[in-house]
Amino acid sequence: MLQRTSIAAVCLAALLSINCTAGSAAAETWPSRPITMLVPFAPGSSSDVAGRVLAAGLSELLGQQVVIENVSGAGGMTGTARVAKAQPDGYQFVFASVDSMAIVPAMYKKPLYDSVADFTPVGLAVEQPIVLITRADLPANSMEEFAAYAKANHKQMQFGSSGVGSGSHFSCARLNVALGIEPTHVPYRGSGAAMQDLIAGRIDYFCSLAAAAMGAIESEQVKSIALLTSEQSALFPSLKTAKELGFPGMDSYFWTAFFFPKGTPDAIVQKLYEATNQTLNSPVTIERLKKSGVTPIAAEFRKPAYLKTFVGTEIESWAAQVKASGVAIE
Repeated sequence: MLQRTSIAAVCLAALLSINCTAGSAAAETWPSRPITMLVPFAPGSSSDVAGRVLAAGLSELLGQQVVIENVSGAGGMTGTARVAKAQPDGYQFVFASVDSMAIVPAMYKKPLYDSVADFTPVGLAVEQPIVLITRADLPANSMEEFAAYAKANHKQMQFGSSGVGSGSHFSCARLNVALGIEPTHVPYRGSGAAMQDLIAGRIDYFCSLAAAAMGAIESEQVKSIALLTSEQSALFPSLKTAKELGFPGMDSYFWTAFFFPKGTPDAIVQKLYEATNQTLNSPVTIERLKKSGVTPIAAEFRKPAYLKTFVGTEIESWAAQVKASGVAIE
């Protein structure tokens, strides 16, 4: 028995050694083929726009093309779940957001993944404020006028979002609670579709991510009312925050980060982190992101270890916000 145990132990040690060696070799040669960046939102969404800017920089630094794949639905849960179940070989990662990683766990009793246990964090990448915009012909030009109009007409009003459980949904939900109004929610499969209907006048307002709103604001196709953040943004220097305008409690930021499936080798995670950090420090990338309504996360908050802790904190924060909003948990 003792001899058999020893032989088994030697075989196990040899097998582990082979696996470790194979894993190290794979990490050393990574990437040797194109990589898929899954964006869990529709083409034209703010996440998609920012993801394509970053994919260009990453492709150049990694020496392989980073290909965008859009898989939208359920506040980002559908696409994010695909990466949670993917092979941890470094050839598929998700450009996940506050929607899919922090709000989904609070919105669903049985989400399709565990945001902490099923992923290997790479790092925070970009953030953007959320701005309250309305159809161009809405008879309100300020936060005070919007609040008065909404209180008088909310039963006939409709607001759009990029999907149930999305950041845009909950930003408006918080706004509605603060104003004491109950308009009809119209969820879309992406911010692009919501923006089209807002421009066409089919919905009344939209708590939009900056990237999705910037073009329509600059072309005056919609009205910008206020930033739904606690601080002003360099992206909208002339736009005041709801807090400054006398409507506190509306601090809505949208962050996005890179995650691999659980079990991805550390060496591969480090390579993508370093390439991401370098891309975000590039003046060309910074300018392209700014024009898209997005800003890079400060360098000290981009590391994998920080992201792992940050996600846990965000899940707790959003659980409280979902409960306070009164939105039904599915």
